[in-house]
Amino acid sequence: MSVSLRSLGMLRVAAVTPELKVADVAFNAAAIETAAAQAAKDGVRLAVFPELAVTGYSCGDLFGQPLLLAQAEAAILRLAAASGRLGVALVVGAPLRQGGRLFNAAFVLSGGQICGIVPKTFLPNSQEFYERRWFAPADEATADHVHFAGREVPFGTDLLFPAIDFPECVLGIEVCEDAWVANPPSGDLAVAGATLLINLSASPEILGKCAYRRALVEAQSARCLAAYLYASAGPGESSTDLVFSGHSLIAEYGQVLAETERFRFESSLAVADLDLQRLMVERQRQSSFAASRPRRQYRSVPIAVGDTTTARLQRPVPRTPFVPARTDEREARCREIFAIQTTGLMTRLRHTGSRQVVLGISGGLDSTLALLVTVKAFDRLGLARAGIQAVTMPGFGTTTRTRGNAEALAEELGVTLRTIAIDAAVNQHFRDIGHDPARHDITFENAQARERTQILMDVANQVRGLVIGTGDLSELALGWCTYNGDHMSMYAVNAAVPKTLVRYLIDWCAEAEFSGRTATVLHDVCATPVSPELLPPHPDGSISQQTEDHVGPYELHDFFLYQVVRCHFAPRKVLQLARQAFGGDYADEELCRWLKLFLQRFFAQQFKRSCLPDGPKVGSVALSPRGDWRMPSDASVALWLADLEQET
Repeated sequence: MSVSLRSLGMLRVAAVTPELKVADVAFNAAAIETAAAQAAKDGVRLAVFPELAVTGYSCGDLFGQPLLLAQAEAAILRLAAASGRLGVALVVGAPLRQGGRLFNAAFVLSGGQICGIVPKTFLPNSQEFYERRWFAPADEATADHVHFAGREVPFGTDLLFPAIDFPECVLGIEVCEDAWVANPPSGDLAVAGATLLINLSASPEILGKCAYRRALVEAQSARCLAAYLYASAGPGESSTDLVFSGHSLIAEYGQVLAETERFRFESSLAVADLDLQRLMVERQRQSSFAASRPRRQYRSVPIAVGDTTTARLQRPVPRTPFVPARTDEREARCREIFAIQTTGLMTRLRHTGSRQVVLGISGGLDSTLALLVTVKAFDRLGLARAGIQAVTMPGFGTTTRTRGNAEALAEELGVTLRTIAIDAAVNQHFRDIGHDPARHDITFENAQARERTQILMDVANQVRGLVIGTGDLSELALGWCTYNGDHMSMYAVNAAVPKTLVRYLIDWCAEAEFSGRTATVLHDVCATPVSPELLPPHPDGSISQQTEDHVGPYELHDFFLYQVVRCHFAPRKVLQLARQAFGGDYADEELCRWLKLFLQRFFAQQFKRSCLPDGPKVGSVALSPRGDWRMPSDASVALWLADLEQET
């Protein structure tokens, strides 16, 4: 299913390292035009080329030759015409004569016109660089326009290039060394409104510079809440004393989306779809960005960038946004989250002076993670594990597998195990309120959850301890918890951990924090279906009530949660991203159905999140009413459902 990128707030861009011959302007212009044509064929609407790409960066004293400069100016006119013919805005590096001076400049070409020219501010003039020998810095310009090919063209470092009919797209330009100084121009450009920062570069390759360059681009895009296109000169440049690798990158808000392979002589394109709408939302969310002010006034030079219709986005859309795909990153994240959870609980125990805690254990994922966090917190505080009162409360739906795992964990970890069956108490409660126990409705289920919470609270009073909550972030988003039942505790260690990550955390604990039979039990917990076990099991003793059969797959709901809460995307955009992320694993009607359910439950269940107990934030998505998420409990979901209906 094809979609307009503009409708998603996206723009397809390319950072290009073109094939090059030093001082062969005709060859270079043709290579740039050919690469631009390839970019247009790929749906690109903005392509960026390296510093002095028209002549080559390493021309040396040839920059003093009027013949070379005249040919470069003619090439710019040729490329401007190509921008109109191909429907691609181009940013190209070339030398520019102005006021008896020569500038290293970036030319912005769109719709067949030269829209504006930005000179380089910081000229390196040490070690292998001698740019002051040939070029003047931007502050030596004598006018804010240049006469070029019969028309006056805006010239200066005070230019912003907003896209016509695409308010989220505003270009800000710096040239090579400008990005490597302590206070890059791009920071001020971003504060002034630029969402897409562009750097035309000729960065020679030396040992270790590739990683540093990538880190620099990532960091600047993150700091500026912007996209960053870095187009760098390739190995066609002179190798007299240096080698240029052609390392071009596209980053967005701290993440590299695409980069070219280094040391290739033929033209290379890094292509990506930038989510400029997301960047605007991030800026609106962060008050510190709104409080920043540019240090100068900027002129706006409108440009045209087209739209792209595509069936597949040119950007990574991970299906598990909370869980890194790479093993090393995933392990590092698990280690960090476990440390945050443990430290949060330790701080609470130190503050209250508690040497006893109480938590319900079922043999399921959430209670197991809470138990592991509690054990580690006690160990780090030097408290005896016997002070951990692990209470298993078998009821109508408890299976042998889950109860066995809960008891085995308690035994292996050396905590105090208490078994308190709830059947009799719940049946008495049914008699008190006149409920038929054969009627397996919400009353049947929630009465069990509330009885368990009552037991935990009362045992905590007995031992003068705290009740440790076990519920996770995904359950809170869906409201899949019993109000004043498992919804309530005295400190909720899992409240900011999504369900898709809980399983990985326990697996990581089995490998990194525990061993032996404990690890074996933990792996079996991870292999057990997610269930509240509130309905009687099958005749063979297996779990009859699987959560995902009722509320949908947690991998989908965690995906929706991230896109809706973290990114603030509208349902139609979330659906389009889900189509790409899950790549045919779910039919379109399934995605629509579960997204609709997510939205309905998320809005309807806010009242449960409005009175959550304390718990540590561990990631960029949290639903604490005291921190990240303040939402009226009676807000209407109608607007979001109407948006989704337009797609279906």
